[in-house]
Amino acid sequence: MSYSGECLLQLAQRCMKHQKQMKQIHSLVITNGYLNFQKSNNASFSNHIKWMPTLLCNALIRAYNVHNHNKVFVIFTNMLANNVSPNTHTFPPLLKSSSAFVVTPLHCQALKRGILSDPFVLTTLLVVYARTNHIVCAQKVFEEVPMFCIVASNAMINAFTMNGNMEGALLVFEWMPYRDVVSWTTMVNGFALSGNFGAAIRFFGTMMRHKDVLDCLVKPNEATYVSVLSSCTELEGKGALDFGRQVHGYIVVKGVDLGVFVGTSLINLYGKMGCLNYSASVFRVMVVREVCTWNAMISSLASNGREKEALDLFEKMKLQGLKPNSITFVAVLTACARGGFVSEGLELFESMSSKFQVVPVMEHYGCVVDLLGRAGHIQEAAEIIRNMPFPPDKTVLGAFLGACRIHGAIELGEEIAKMLKLQTQHCGQYLLLSSMYAEKERWNHAADLRNEIMEAGIHKIPAFSMVHLT
Repeated sequence: MSYSGECLLQLAQRCMKHQKQMKQIHSLVITNGYLNFQKSNNASFSNHIKWMPTLLCNALIRAYNVHNHNKVFVIFTNMLANNVSPNTHTFPPLLKSSSAFVVTPLHCQALKRGILSDPFVLTTLLVVYARTNHIVCAQKVFEEVPMFCIVASNAMINAFTMNGNMEGALLVFEWMPYRDVVSWTTMVNGFALSGNFGAAIRFFGTMMRHKDVLDCLVKPNEATYVSVLSSCTELEGKGALDFGRQVHGYIVVKGVDLGVFVGTSLINLYGKMGCLNYSASVFRVMVVREVCTWNAMISSLASNGREKEALDLFEKMKLQGLKPNSITFVAVLTACARGGFVSEGLELFESMSSKFQVVPVMEHYGCVVDLLGRAGHIQEAAEIIRNMPFPPDKTVLGAFLGACRIHGAIELGEEIAKMLKLQTQHCGQYLLLSSMYAEKERWNHAADLRNEIMEAGIHKIPAFSMVHLT
């Protein structure tokens, strides 16, 4: 049965999200000669408009971009082999499906076809270069954009921020004749990603006072709130909490819907700052709660002396039909460690992989070692370390040596430390073991260890105090 090009194109556009139907349409496109039109004797096609094969191929590429990335390049190769000309709509989905090895050949094809003047193609190319860490290529593409394009400018800012170049991002931002909420949010998020949380908060404050070309204040979106609240969470002191509360107040006054990510960020902020009542209040008013929301509330309870409530909330979460993830188990194991619930913690640890298909990682082992160490089960903690599928990191070893020091198990601490040769560039474990020797008046051992620290070129991180003036 023969189908016209218009019919197949309409079918492809309607069924683009349905994989099975798209495969059937793809078969009809092939059997009707639209992907091999030079060798086809199809009478209806021979009189057909020249650009129909391109439109059909574009539709197939967009569909397979969702379902099967490899198939996208097979179709594109067939296009070139049969002289079906790509256009400006062909390359964006191709680029989005591409890896680092394919971007440059596609760039060359776009240049050869003379379609690099299209802002959408250039912007997509810029984004892909940035995603594959080719920041210099991304910058060169940005310089080729013929006139100011806010989408391309935002993409270039994001490319710089994702690669840690905040100076370059700021230069582009200040060069822009006008900015939208995406521009500001990308800068706020960039400062947060680079660890400059104070700058992220200050930039948000500037955004809230800034007026756009229409003399209107820029309205933050969900991503903006999440970035600035996360920055407040990472900072210490009353100032960060106060600023976070101001952001929360703005959200309430403006009637912004408390979505999953904004609500979760607020719970994390209040939980870390010790304002558990505020965390609980936000949790209660949230209409939609995802696993990340429950994780934040469980962690807040666990870190504020409400370990039993944290475990009860974990049970309620499971009753809601939500599946715990890796972060959930870090929170509940921490609650067990701080609350002294040894049997419950070990049972949860065992159930991770057997019941919930969550593979334990370093943080989980650290929590279990801390759990056993706090309870005085030093031998069991040592056995956990010996049987770990990977070498313990500084947190696991530090938790174990700390427990050995508290419970006077110096021989076992020394055995594990020597077996693992500590962490050669981290001073904490060396100092713990040295203090253990000193407390047991093993002065020679302590002196030898101090010399080993000096010979390895390891320096103790100086302590500091911080005073917040109001």
